[in-house]
Amino acid sequence: MQEAYIVPPKPEVKAVTAIKLPKPIIFHDGRLVQKPTPIMALLIILWIPIGFILACLRIAAGSLLPMPIVYYAFWALGVRVIINGNPPPPVNKSDNKSGVLFICSHRTLLDPIFLSTALGRPIPAVTYSVSRLSEIISPIKTVRLNRDRALDASMIKKLLQEGDLAICPEGTTCREPFLLRFSALFAELTDEFVPVAMVNKMSMFHGTTARGWKGMDPFYFFMNPSPAYEVTFLNKLPYELTCRSGKSSHEVANYIQRVIAATLSYECTTFTRKDKYRALAGNDGTVVEKPKIKKGIMGC
Repeated sequence: MQEAYIVPPKPEVKAVTAIKLPKPIIFHDGRLVQKPTPIMALLIILWIPIGFILACLRIAAGSLLPMPIVYYAFWALGVRVIINGNPPPPVNKSDNKSGVLFICSHRTLLDPIFLSTALGRPIPAVTYSVSRLSEIISPIKTVRLNRDRALDASMIKKLLQEGDLAICPEGTTCREPFLLRFSALFAELTDEFVPVAMVNKMSMFHGTTARGWKGMDPFYFFMNPSPAYEVTFLNKLPYELTCRSGKSSHEVANYIQRVIAATLSYECTTFTRKDKYRALAGNDGTVVEKPKIKKGIMGC
């Protein structure tokens, strides 16, 4: 059995301030944004049937409509999309140039979709792990990484030769105003980087989870009455700050992380994807593939 702790409505002891804690507590899980008071719990229960139907409509609009129209369809369905900065134009394939690698802060699985919505064109994305349901309903191409540096590097280079690409170097989502440590692999593969600062706003349900079924993440996000995504395109990284000018991949990754953090008024951390999953789920977040059973062979 696991121990459970209940905080009374009016505790006699004052809560310890964040400054006095031994280290910042930045991870939490669960779907509810607000404390489930009796009134809020009643509102959530009454809203769920309406919210689920609305979420299905929003997901259908994002999946079935042409990407240039999705922006307006989202606004018509109560999903606010705010675009800041100057998005780069699409790469002309006839020039044989490598595509732009969009480096996004990771708030939910929908980051690449709202990036594509802001650009008005579908941008493929590489992911560490995504549910089969999310792949089916996704309006953009998603490619799974193998967590093998050589294989992943080869795959990303190939995708960049075909056009623009989106990646979230944090490896996993983080709800709080922090950025997890960026993996430096992306910095070794191209010199065309555009940092993108992502912010989302939810009033009722969180669109992320570590221990729950990730296939429901898009539904929970779109079940909010009026969710919002703010996409801020930052300046393209100068070549003198890339690996081509002699910078190490870690220097490039850390610089981009600091630029995005400064834009969002966030704090950079040294926590990794594995650190987050160990704190929340007791594992390193690695998905173990089930052994494949050959057809025609029966087990006893």
